[in-house]
Amino acid sequence: MLDKYTVLMTKQKEFVKEDEILTLDPVKDEFKLVVHNDDHNTFDWVIKCFVQILKHNTVQAEQLSYIVHFKGKATVKSGSKKELKPLKDALVDRGLSAVIED
Repeated sequence: MLDKYTVLMTKQKEFVKEDEILTLDPVKDEFKLVVHNDDHNTFDWVIKCFVQILKHNTVQAEQLSYIVHFKGKATVKSGSKKELKPLKDALVDRGLSAVIED
């Protein structure tokens, strides 16, 4: 006996031709807010900025600050350019080196 999923999939195949199947492209509006390491901001300041501006919890902000320090940079937020731009500007205004990347 066929389960409901198999029956549904079989019925769908009967109605959809192969050339009519749509494929999803990767999200094109997905950008990354990247913070680069520098020699003048303290860990405490970076963590405070991540909590206040990016709304990360303290643990996440601390982990990201260590990644920035030891790896040289880290993606701290993802999203559309429209939502990341004010966050980037706020981080830059506070002295952090932040950029938006594709």
